[in-house]
Amino acid sequence: MRSRAPPPPPPLPLVVLLASLCGAFYLPGLAPVSFCDEGGEKAGCKSKIELFVNRLDSVESVLPYEYDAFDFCQDAEEKRPSENLGQVLFGERIASSPYKFTFKKNQQCQVACMKSYDPENTNDKNKLEFLKKGMRLNYQHHWIIDNMPVTWCYDFGELHKFCNPGFPVGCFVASDGRAKDSCTINSEFNKKNTYYLFNHVDITITYHSAQNENWLGARLVTARLEPKSYKQTDINNLSCEGPPMEISAEFNSKLNLIYSYSVKFEENNNIKWASRWDYILESMPHTNIQWFSIMNSLVIVLFLSGMVAMILLRTLHKDIARYNQIDSSEDAQEEFGWKLVHGDVFRPPRKGMLLSVFLGQGTQIFIMTFITLFLACLGFLSPANRGALMTCAVVLWVLLGTPAGYVSARMYKTFRGEKWKTNVLLTALLCPGIVFADFFIMNLILWVKGSSAAIPFGTLVAILAMWFGISVPLTFVGAYFGFKEKPIEHPVRTNQIPRQIPEQSFFTKPLPGIIMGGILPFGCIFIQLFFILNSIWSHQMYYMFGFLFLVFIILLITCSEATVLLCYFHLCAEDYHWWWRSFLTSSFTAVYLFIYAIHYFFSKLQITGTASTILYFGYTMIMVLIFFLFTADWETGAVCQTGGELPWWMETWTWERRRRSWVQISSELTAPRLTLCLAYLAGLS
Repeated sequence: MRSRAPPPPPPLPLVVLLASLCGAFYLPGLAPVSFCDEGGEKAGCKSKIELFVNRLDSVESVLPYEYDAFDFCQDAEEKRPSENLGQVLFGERIASSPYKFTFKKNQQCQVACMKSYDPENTNDKNKLEFLKKGMRLNYQHHWIIDNMPVTWCYDFGELHKFCNPGFPVGCFVASDGRAKDSCTINSEFNKKNTYYLFNHVDITITYHSAQNENWLGARLVTARLEPKSYKQTDINNLSCEGPPMEISAEFNSKLNLIYSYSVKFEENNNIKWASRWDYILESMPHTNIQWFSIMNSLVIVLFLSGMVAMILLRTLHKDIARYNQIDSSEDAQEEFGWKLVHGDVFRPPRKGMLLSVFLGQGTQIFIMTFITLFLACLGFLSPANRGALMTCAVVLWVLLGTPAGYVSARMYKTFRGEKWKTNVLLTALLCPGIVFADFFIMNLILWVKGSSAAIPFGTLVAILAMWFGISVPLTFVGAYFGFKEKPIEHPVRTNQIPRQIPEQSFFTKPLPGIIMGGILPFGCIFIQLFFILNSIWSHQMYYMFGFLFLVFIILLITCSEATVLLCYFHLCAEDYHWWWRSFLTSSFTAVYLFIYAIHYFFSKLQITGTASTILYFGYTMIMVLIFFLFTADWETGAVCQTGGELPWWMETWTWERRRRSWVQISSELTAPRLTLCLAYLAGLS
């Protein structure tokens, strides 16, 4: 067969440049909306501004709640925008509010509503108690104007200002006089065992006018607010000043809570509509740390690459050169190390059925992750497009059942398996079934607690329909084509009698090698992992998908090189059971991820309550399983795409076609081909 030169890898500076461009290219929202003065409305330009409310969440609880679950002011004609699958899965519940504004019309101390509570009314007592719970656990409002979060900006340290896309319901001063959370911002919040309600908001809306632009009116570019607490006594005569609104821990007398607001408009033509999210993102401290994470990961990759190159291009080259000097066939039998196991290295592994199923599911998750991150890197899945990231991931997973079935069936056939029906069913049902069972148990807890994160029954039915109606049939289709293909042809014949494996040292035993193999890949991602966990559990905005995509590529390289390296050491120790070991070497990174999640729970989070703890670890287990499958076998899917014939770089190593001794064949292996051959032996994880 004609030899083909392998394509050169892209230069590292080009990869870094592309990643930086991906991080800079950002689509901040959907189509812009223009606003005009009242009475000057035209086509495509309106004067009414609506404020929407979203779920309330807390860093001390995993249970989010709908706005209506608390006894806040509600819109008499409530409207709920349509929500996509990702928003429903994340528990977002957006609804209209009674806060209505007119463009460029400033309003001062306007009444939103009044809520009265009677201690003799059980329903009122329950409502007030739930409101106190929200203040005690520091639940946060999330308001939206023109598809943009209404932010609360405050000083963080001496020189830094932090803009939070949410603001607290209130705060609590404990019985020992310790001010919790936002009670520290006002010295008047000092009464022991007392709740302070933020019942007033000062809203400032900034707009960019259409002067010297090719569009009408103005566009909103920022929306900020400042929560305040005022004790109002007369709804018809509001002053929006005075002492704070105190709610005693003991509910003994009637209580009236008056909610009010002020709004003013400011013009700022220095902020463009396309960059209106920048002030939120720039206030988050991370860019320098992100670059440190990238440099840390690149150092690990360079270290591993040097190790692999040294072993493959130096050690193996010396072995081959020495073998080429051997003349007699008797001396050629005196082989040692990894050459001794060439007749056993492709022996089918134990539990080949389970391994092939994991390989198929891992291929599905790898393709889904790659496409999702690539689209996010280009800006199509920005934070402004709410729920798009999760929706894209779920839809891609459903549509990628065919590669999963093909890889699983092809590998199982290569392992000489005969229970093909069981293989197809396990590929379609095993791992998705585990995830769905975990997810369903977590959903039951959310249902019992009345959380907005509880998935409605109709959505669960829709997910099951997508699974069994689309994903499972596509898996069967992929398995059909996989079983029709010839098994992957191995370059050497497998001996009928298994070779006895000599006693192994401590470091060449399976468990120590697997444990060591996951350390370096985890070292590449642990800084990025911190920001991802922050975005999930601390409700911070994550948008730096360019960095994430670059770390994703580095993780793939690190997993492959670590697995090839350790597999070489094991083959040198004459241990040819490499299938499961190469699979588990890089997938053990998921165990380190779980350990880090436990550390993050106890050191960074303030989550309290049994239900929240169960939910945290339940969802973490889903993440760990997905990461386990993803890191274990992304390369195996590529190996399975050879179409039943040997890759071009294996042609010179085929025992049956060349009919030569191992020494004669080894003389034809150039350094690049030798590298790929050993990588093929190692399984490339």
